[in-house]
Amino acid sequence: MKIRFFYFLSLLSAILIIPGCAGQQKDQENIPWQPLFNDTDLSGWNQKGGAALYEVKEGIIYGTTVPDSPNSFLTTDKNYDDFILELDFKVDSTMNSGIQIRSNSLPHYQNGRVHGYQIEIDPSDRAWSGGIYDEGRRGWLVNLEGQKEAQKAFKQNEWNHYRIEALGDTIKTWVNGIPTANLIDDKTHEGFIALQVHSIGKEDTPGKYIQWKNIRILTDSLSKYSTKSPIPPTYTKNHLTDQEKKDGWQLLWDGATTNGWRGAKLSNFPEKGWKIEDGILMVLEADGKEAADGGDIVTIEQFSDFELSVDFKVTEGANSGIKYYVDTEINKGEGSSIGLEYQILDDERHPDAKLGNHEGSRTVASLYDLIQANPDKPINPVGTWNTARIYSHDDHVEHWLNGVKVLEYERGSEDFKKLVSESKYKVWPGFGLLEKGNILLQDHGNKVYFKDIKIKPLN
Repeated sequence: MKIRFFYFLSLLSAILIIPGCAGQQKDQENIPWQPLFNDTDLSGWNQKGGAALYEVKEGIIYGTTVPDSPNSFLTTDKNYDDFILELDFKVDSTMNSGIQIRSNSLPHYQNGRVHGYQIEIDPSDRAWSGGIYDEGRRGWLVNLEGQKEAQKAFKQNEWNHYRIEALGDTIKTWVNGIPTANLIDDKTHEGFIALQVHSIGKEDTPGKYIQWKNIRILTDSLSKYSTKSPIPPTYTKNHLTDQEKKDGWQLLWDGATTNGWRGAKLSNFPEKGWKIEDGILMVLEADGKEAADGGDIVTIEQFSDFELSVDFKVTEGANSGIKYYVDTEINKGEGSSIGLEYQILDDERHPDAKLGNHEGSRTVASLYDLIQANPDKPINPVGTWNTARIYSHDDHVEHWLNGVKVLEYERGSEDFKKLVSESKYKVWPGFGLLEKGNILLQDHGNKVYFKDIKIKPLN
């Protein structure tokens, strides 16, 4: 009787399971995948960067290395924002490669260098295939150090399958069905997809190749087909990457508290005028009056030589600034504290853009009232994030905007002193010449947002 009973249960289970399997198979068949490669030629793709050879053989794209060439990228003609991408590849065991997503090549950025997220293909002993690298920008965002299961997912000298999901600020990856990365990052929301052939050294043997096939993308009903990842997310917002930590970067703001900051004319943080919400530090609207509400805020610590990075977002018609080498003992009266200023401004709508003794010196990214930033600067629209970078070492100072240098000068030079003598700062003896000072975020009475505030001391 037991045998018959178990036979009955097995038969019943099979009857119940088969329709479910058939339904799942049908669902897979009905997924609205779009092919990115027609299996015949490279229509819809173009090459950027280096001179690697890309060609199609029997329904497979081959990318072959050549000597004395930078990284090569076979890029889609079309840009993509949110998507799910799947493809198969096989790579020589001595080659490094990757899949670019949400990437760009812009004339003003390092002469068109391809930059953006790269899903790593790494057949080396390091085994970081499926990790996420920021090509041409920040370096490693998610490596696979210590993730043993993920490091075992890649199969040497075999066809491997990648699944990449990019939805909003989340990028998730799988290698041969094994989850490998889960990144939360909002640096870039749209760009092309590209197949990389990495550069090789002069002593490396040319003619090695990587192969790709079955390249398909999904752009509709993404939430329906998205897959959960068991990997805890890696956050970059107000966090340092492993690479940044190794390079000596420090967070200036922790993304949640007022630790490390005070009012420029106070011993503590302002009780009004500033707000922290969802990892964003914002100065609130106060009718455009300079330092009349909460007032400027400054770092408690002072810095001499440094590299500073701040993400900022302005509202329509807004004015603010990032000051450095600030002495808060100067100007105890009304108005802002005194220091060199990286201007933050809505150039199109704020009248300050047309004021100042030096033409254009009050526009965004300029050295306020002294030196105009390059008018061809790459500024993102009002309501979107921009990245300011200030580099100062041995009195040589540079202003950068969104990865592009827009001005440079020498503190204390005769040219600098002349500019100061012709500016509003001429009333402050020794202006801009402090050996060290505070970093300041300005309250100019307009709503402006800040995040990812970090510094790399250079001394």
